[in-house]
Amino acid sequence: MRRFLPRSGRSIRLEKINSALSPEEIFSFFSCLEGACFLNSSLETEEAGYSFIGLFPFFSIESRGAAMKLTFGSQGMQAMGNPLKVLASAQEAYKVKNDTPFPLIAGGMGFFSYETKNLIEHLPRPLIDDVGTPDIYFSFYRCILIFDRNSPGYFYAGLMDMPGIRGETPDEIISFIKKAIKGPLPEECSVLRSAKSGDSGIKTLPGSNFSKSSYVKAVQKVLAHIKEGDIYQACLSQRFTADWDSSGYGLYLGLNKRNPSPFSAYLKAGDISVVSASPELFMRRRGDVIETRPMKGTRPRGKTREDDAARKEELSKSAKDAAELLMIVDLERNDIGKIAVPGTVKVETARLIETHPTVFQAISVVKGTIRENAGNMDIIEAAFPGGSITGCPKIRAIEIINDIERYARGVYTGAIGYMSFHDTMDLNVAIRTMTLKGGRLYFGSGGGIVSDSDPEEEYEETLVKARALMEAASLRA
Repeated sequence: MRRFLPRSGRSIRLEKINSALSPEEIFSFFSCLEGACFLNSSLETEEAGYSFIGLFPFFSIESRGAAMKLTFGSQGMQAMGNPLKVLASAQEAYKVKNDTPFPLIAGGMGFFSYETKNLIEHLPRPLIDDVGTPDIYFSFYRCILIFDRNSPGYFYAGLMDMPGIRGETPDEIISFIKKAIKGPLPEECSVLRSAKSGDSGIKTLPGSNFSKSSYVKAVQKVLAHIKEGDIYQACLSQRFTADWDSSGYGLYLGLNKRNPSPFSAYLKAGDISVVSASPELFMRRRGDVIETRPMKGTRPRGKTREDDAARKEELSKSAKDAAELLMIVDLERNDIGKIAVPGTVKVETARLIETHPTVFQAISVVKGTIRENAGNMDIIEAAFPGGSITGCPKIRAIEIINDIERYARGVYTGAIGYMSFHDTMDLNVAIRTMTLKGGRLYFGSGGGIVSDSDPEEEYEETLVKARALMEAASLRA
């Protein structure tokens, strides 16, 4: 891999690009470019105020198990090995210094599917993988466009001094970007600007891998495991599918309009498009400080102001939801503790009720200081997948989930985001996430099962969480 990932000194070119267009409108000019990726904080919160667009990838990795497809410039190769080690090598080989206030000026964007867990633990793969989603897909970019919600316009951040990489020069890339965004908006953006969602791409009603009765029985099976003492909690999900023949980015715009979120994303990975409106942070790194924000406990928004306030209060006073979140916080503390300096792991916020467009969510904030020389892949190996979408104890919960769900989850409940060349990282928990492939649309919805869970209520909760995704595809739950 040393030959494939050459090491040399390099710098970053940073240049302001003036534009009054929104990040969603800006990306519409580039959404069809090969390897382009959009990480968008469309719902501004205290911890999410940036949007990033990755353009002109120079290195990408796509893996399934130990089989990897590696592309460097225009050259591709097949390889066998551990893709986590390849990602670690890439981040080390292209180190840059970041003297800007931005958390990302150079690096890669992509996803770890839920099945990445099989690279970390010795676990059986699910029985059915009918989508064929890569376990890992990441592209590393020559150019990143940065949007800071506290400052008008955009910043171009481009890698300089890239020996062996052919293609457009930085001047040509900047010229291309400036020329592109002065053109008329692509037709897709009429979806964003109008009051209607546009024509549906759905051609059949969505089906699930569970009927209501079979999902209720699945919850009862989890409850039996809890009663036997195998686990304290497991996060069970059902998967919806439908035929689809419209634009992936148009779907993202529809979802983003109905359900803006702090950690949304749109990317293409070969013949797969991924659309996410996740509200949950899986892992953030800023230097030697790491942070996770697990979510547990959901209530739908009310139809009136009084109903809305009552539902928020109900969640805040729910002993069941509080206990469920506490179990996951303990799990996350343990995971972070694997790579943290002893004594530094702290629960900064025990429980906070966040307000989102369609639901209320209860979250916690856990932070720690990672050990010297620990990298982003060390964090992934210690904490992936997130406890909020597996259960605890984590490994036994995953085994039970595999046995009951049977289908590979793919990107859903994995993680989407960026890893930089300067010791930062932001990854969401890929909930409220849809995958498009071969004219089919796939998305999952689930919830945590604990000892006092009601099977009927758990089924209804999956529908509440899926509603925004269904409406984005012009459906109703």
